Amino acid sequence: MSATVVPVESRDATATEPPAKLLVDGLCVTRRSAHGNGELRVLDRIDFAIRAREFVAIVGPSGCGKTTLLGCLVGLDRATGGRVLLDGADGAGGGSGRAMVFQAPTLLPWRNVSDNVAYGLAIQGRDGPAARQRVAALIALVGLAGFERAYPHELSGGMQQRVNLARALAVEPEVLLMDEPFAALDAQTREDMQSELLRIWEFDRKTVVFITHQIDEAVYLSDRVLVMSPRPSRILSEIPITLDRPRQPRIKRTARFNALVDEIAELVMHGRGGDGRAKA
Repeated sequence: MSATVVPVESRDATATEPPAKLLVDGLCVTRRSAHGNGELRVLDRIDFAIRAREFVAIVGPSGCGKTTLLGCLVGLDRATGGRVLLDGADGAGGGSGRAMVFQAPTLLPWRNVSDNVAYGLAIQGRDGPAARQRVAALIALVGLAGFERAYPHELSGGMQQRVNLARALAVEPEVLLMDEPFAALDAQTREDMQSELLRIWEFDRKTVVFITHQIDEAVYLSDRVLVMSPRPSRILSEIPITLDRPRQPRIKRTARFNALVDEIAELVMHGRGGDGRAKA
């Protein structure tokens, strides 16, 4: 069984689609070479659109610029060309409409769970009863009720990432950006966190952009998978994931799931860079 692959270049521009929540148009990033002998193209005219309430995963070979792309979307990295639009407005500088969950836990060690979750709200000047109620509700949502006064060093890696997720959700972002948030976890904890993330996402359906090296993770979580080429990177293909929701771990054992994984793996292994060179 073969997945349905939609080359980006062949999409019908006249098709009627919902307005994009997040639009990336011609995004380019060029870096000065570490050897001082010119410039290095990292991203080369990246184009894609993400609809509201959509969960989109991005995969690609190591070093292709996935984290750089996410940095441009959240405003931590500066693009050298192109644009990022959030609800049609310039979003290149970041802002309150987006929140990010990083690969490694970034909790403040001197703050307990409640205070870490409340950190973004405090920066926004939201520290009243409504904010405290929201913090308590999110701690319960991520399965950490009873750990409100615990400090990061008292939590497992999976628990720390739950706190990171609650902190990101606390500021009510319109787009949640996640950079390999489960990469440092052991296999069982990673699977548990995937299911937890889906449960939480089903609760309010945030727009999510999720970076991962794990193709099975991308297929399990997302509505679409975008495949990046080697550097200089472009979006090679976008693959709709038409598996039923809500999803359960047993779906990973189905032929349909594994056909999607195999198809995407083939694209990642044999994709071409923006300069047309085949991957080595």
